[in-house]
Parts: sequence; C-alpha cells; structure tokens
Amino acid sequence: MKRPITTTEDQSTTFIELFFDLVFVYAVTQTVSLVHEELSWDGVAHAVIVFWLVWWAWTQFTWALNSADTTHPAVEAVMLAATAMGTANASPAIGRVVSTNPVNYTPNINQGAVFKMAEANGMLYAGGSFTTVTAAAGTTPQGTFTRNRFLAFNARNGNISPFAPNFNGEVWAIVPFGGFLYVGGNFSTVNGVGRRALVKIDATTGVVDQAFNAKLTNNVSEAAIVNGRLIVSGIFGKKIAALNLTTGADTGYIAIPVTGSVASNAGPVEVYRFAVNPAATRLVGVGNFTTVGGGSHARVFMLDLGTASATVDPWRYAPSGQMCAAASLPDYMRDVDFSPNGSYFVTVSTGFVPQSGQIGTALCDATARFETNVPAPAKPTWINYTGGDTLHSVAVTDAAVYVQGHQRWLDNPQGRDSAGPGAVSRPGIGAINPGTGLALSWNPTKDRGVGGKDLLVTSLGLWVGSDTAHIGHETRMRVALLPVQ
Repeated sequence: MKRPITTTEDQSTTFIELFFDLVFVYAVTQTVSLVHEELSWDGVAHAVIVFWLVWWAWTQFTWALNSADTTHPAVEAVMLAATAMGTANASPAIGRVVSTNPVNYTPNINQGAVFKMAEANGMLYAGGSFTTVTAAAGTTPQGTFTRNRFLAFNARNGNISPFAPNFNGEVWAIVPFGGFLYVGGNFSTVNGVGRRALVKIDATTGVVDQAFNAKLTNNVSEAAIVNGRLIVSGIFGKKIAALNLTTGADTGYIAIPVTGSVASNAGPVEVYRFAVNPAATRLVGVGNFTTVGGGSHARVFMLDLGTASATVDPWRYAPSGQMCAAASLPDYMRDVDFSPNGSYFVTVSTGFVPQSGQIGTALCDATARFETNVPAPAKPTWINYTGGDTLHSVAVTDAAVYVQGHQRWLDNPQGRDSAGPGAVSRPGIGAINPGTGLALSWNPTKDRGVGGKDLLVTSLGLWVGSDTAHIGHETRMRVALLPVQ
C-alpha cells in the first residue's frame, strides 16, 4: 500500500505499509483455501463473501494509512492493535500434515502435566501442574530449574527463559496480548500477590499488573481475547464472562445464564472449554450445564458475538443430552475447535461407549464434526469413535483434525474397550481426515497416561502438551513439537 505522492521527499514504503500488504496477501490465500476445503457452489459463494470482506477491509486500511503519518510510532501502535482486536483461538491453516518426528530441543518437564500452551514473540508459554524443568541437550542454559506451573522457552531453539512467574496453583489458560499475559487457572496468588483464578502479568518481567483484578471466586479453565474483550470461562459465578482488558471488570457483553448440572454426580456447573471462529462472530462452549440463556442446551452451546452483546445462537444438538454408557462420567465433553475457515467445528469427549442404538449420534469417547451454519443437526457430519477411551484435546487444521487422549484406537464404532471391525491403532494421539472423518495414516504413537489436555497449532507445527514422557518413539517429557514437514 502506498500513500498519495505529494512531494518528492520521503516516498519510501514504511514498515506498517509492508506489514499490512503481507497481512492481506495472506488473507487472500486463505480465502482461496475455502474453495479447496468446501468444493461446492456453497463453498464458492462462501469464498466470494469472504473475499469481498477482505477487499473491504483492505480499502479501509488503505484509506486510514493514506490519511496518516505511518512513520509515527503512535500510528504504528494503533494500527497493529486494530488488527489484533479480533483475536480468537481457532487453529490456523498450515497446508499439510505435520511430521511424526518431534524436534529435539524442547525442555523436559519433570512432573505433573501441561494443561495449556500459547506462542507469542518467539516464545512458547506452557502452564500446568509442574514445578521443575530440565533443559534439553544442546540448549542454553543447561540444568534443572524451578518453574512453578509456568514455563517459557524459545519456540525455535528450546532455550529456557529466565521468565519465571510463581503460581501457587494450576495454570489452565494463557493469552498473550499487548506485552502482557492473561493467565487463568486454579490459583490464589502469583508472585505472592493475591489474584484468584485470573491474573495479568508483564510478559517481560512477570510482574503482576495491579490495575487488573477480575475478583473471581472460582477457577478459570479457558480464555481468549475477542474483539477487544477478554472472554473467560470456568466454574466461577457466571461460568462465562467478557472482561475489560485493563481493569478486569465485567463488561456485561455476555449476560447469559448458564445453569443446571447434567447429573447429580457431574460436579460443578461449568463452561470447561470454548472456541471462537476466526471471524470472531461465533463461540462454541462445552462443559457441564443443561440450560443456556433459558433454553435447553445440554453440554454444548453456541453464542453469536454481536457488536454490543452476545446472544444464544439457535444452534442446538439434541443428542448431547443423552448419557453415555458410563454413568460415572456424565460430564463428558472435553474440548472444541473451529476449522481455519470457520465453516465447521469439532468436539471430543469421554463417557465410554454409546448406549444401545445411539452409535452415530451419541458423543461418547468420540470426535465429531458439526457445520457451523446447520442450526439443528440430527447427527454430526461425521463421528469417529475410539471404542471406549477418552479424548481430551482437539486441534483442527486444513489438512487434519488432531486428537489426543488415552485412546488406543480410532475408527472403532463397534469396539467396547476393545478393537472392533475396522479399528486402527492410534495410541495417545491421532489425526483424522477433516472431510471423511476417518483416521489418517499419521501415527507417531505416544504414551497414553491420563491423556494430554492441550494441542496448539502454530506456523512451526503441532505443539503437544500432556502428562507423559514419550512421543514419536522419543523421550519428550510433557511438551513436544511435531514440526511442519
């Protein structure tokens, strides 16, 4: 993008102009991928609409940049912040299936588990229940270091950062933004400062931002910044809320009651995990609840993220009210992620096998794809059963749906704690074809353990956070990177 030439001086292209040129070129390539993912007239129409939105955004940014002095630091800061205001947490498209061979440089986390990861500014941040970490061979510094439930290391070479905020309880959510980290979990102090379940810390020093205090009363298990608000969910009073990024005060943007437990033994009512589509217009949440906004939405719901407020979307999956075969696991939904183009989302679950007659509809120890714009599906677009083993995490890319848990098999609808007809061995981690719903040949293998709680896709590949020590036939303790091939 170029500003109108009004003088013979200073006609060079500025950093901010080059940056937005690259942003919009990337956006166009992703628009083209919509047709590849949805090869139909509906897919073409979808791509045309998205292209028009990209073109409109490009013209608006061009006008803004042409009207301003783009060499001024304040202008650069404002324009970069504007692009980040719609930050959501869907996985990106990376164009291919990742390698089964993990990189050699990730640190070894010595105990507990990793529950959440985030990548920003060249750093990989990991949170969980661990307390010490040992550097991988060939990285610096060498040795074993105390890291109380939070770790930062260089995402490209594994060098452990001295950044070491001290959390007195588990970390379940990490959101980098604007030189800060928003961190949620089951803790009450950070660096000795009282902050229940949610804190904002400086991403360089780890110092607690005293101006930010959400004053929550119970745990946070998920968080994302969407359209300039911090959306958090968990067990706390409202179960899901949108907070001010500076103060932590509830903005009132989400004023939707989430109530009702699916069973007396299901534990507290909560929105355990949620995902936001790339356009930042839809949110899908999973957890233990029966009613959302006064309507029946057991275990899964969708919100429309409007300009001034969020509302409950008509989307509803009636079979999510069904119990699975294990009465001891009534709260069985575990994770959700949107596709890179937002046209569909995928859920994973526990619960053991479906009850009699419910195979194909029951979301029990299964991965299931739903179309975002189909408001009342009778069944998922496809469903892939493990045959009785829990899946804890999912990450959707254009080339694969990655799933992680303590599963032994995929493609196992007839299995009942056993390998049924057509079952394929995929211990601990697997990949599913986004179109057919069948397992891909990709099979790094992984220790099963309880099952990994987080998968993160970045431009480097697939980050795997878990409670186990081996993946791809190598020792990679609790955090691993399966790189883009």
